[in-house]
Amino acid sequence: MRAVVFDDRLRFSQNVPIPGIPIDWARIRVQFAGICGTDVEILKGYQHFKGVLGHEFVGFVDQCGSPEWMGRRVAGEINVSCGSCEWCKRGLRSHCAHRQVLGIHGLNGCMADYCILPISNLVRVPSSLSKEQAVLIEPLSAACRILDQIQLAEHERVIVLGDGPLGILCAWVLSTVVSHVTLVGHHPHKTDTARWRNIKVVHGVSESLYGADVVVEATGSGNGLPQAMALCRPRGTIVLKSTVSTAETMNLSPLVVSEQTLVGSRCGNFEAALNLLNCHPDMPLRRLITAVYPIEHAKEAFDLASGSDALKVALSLD
Repeated sequence: MRAVVFDDRLRFSQNVPIPGIPIDWARIRVQFAGICGTDVEILKGYQHFKGVLGHEFVGFVDQCGSPEWMGRRVAGEINVSCGSCEWCKRGLRSHCAHRQVLGIHGLNGCMADYCILPISNLVRVPSSLSKEQAVLIEPLSAACRILDQIQLAEHERVIVLGDGPLGILCAWVLSTVVSHVTLVGHHPHKTDTARWRNIKVVHGVSESLYGADVVVEATGSGNGLPQAMALCRPRGTIVLKSTVSTAETMNLSPLVVSEQTLVGSRCGNFEAALNLLNCHPDMPLRRLITAVYPIEHAKEAFDLASGSDALKVALSLD
């Protein structure tokens, strides 16, 4: 099968074996796959992953042991848990001590003609969603995760740092529950894309932004956290979304001095993302798709996705 493989170098291959499926798993014929910032970080050494890349997809179930899933249009939650460790028993399956993560850790990803996941990881994607919308369910669910982790009052002031796809999605999600959301970016074409509902967009940090109740760090850079600490008020909350491969030394004493709460935030529930889209069908997800490449041109797609001009770059496997 065709696949995008990273094994110390990024390459397109037409000779990757089609995967078999364990009991209670499904094989999905991938229709569309997104390139995420995490995929770009893997090329720099993040998680030391080698194999088929990709964790954002929409496709159709091609093979499984449950007839009701055959042919269904699906997306899939990316964490595959063991079901028996202490964390799984506590209901923290996404933090399973033995988990595999699609295209990130221990499990080949979705930038291929076929990928596999447990049936329990699949969610049905309604036909009303285009493939461009459906491929963003995974990052949208990650943005929705913030609402599970912190209690937000409608009047609170929220700042989102980062004008990439995840930062924009976080701003959109937060704007459905909070009136004062400001997205801070550096690229006018990206901040223009972010305009929806009551979101305020600014280029760079000004004095008026200091003292925010909540700061979401989604810059994809190691420099984002110090800036978030500076913008957050004493006893405020910082939500850390960026996953970066570089190890940087930074002064964390402002967290202590200001008694700020730092919340790591990763994956979310796909059903929550779908429910949010049901409630807000005007959420302009298609705006985030900068370009679509055939999978054979994955290297060019990654070159664009790695630069500062693109939002979401996708691969078509039709």
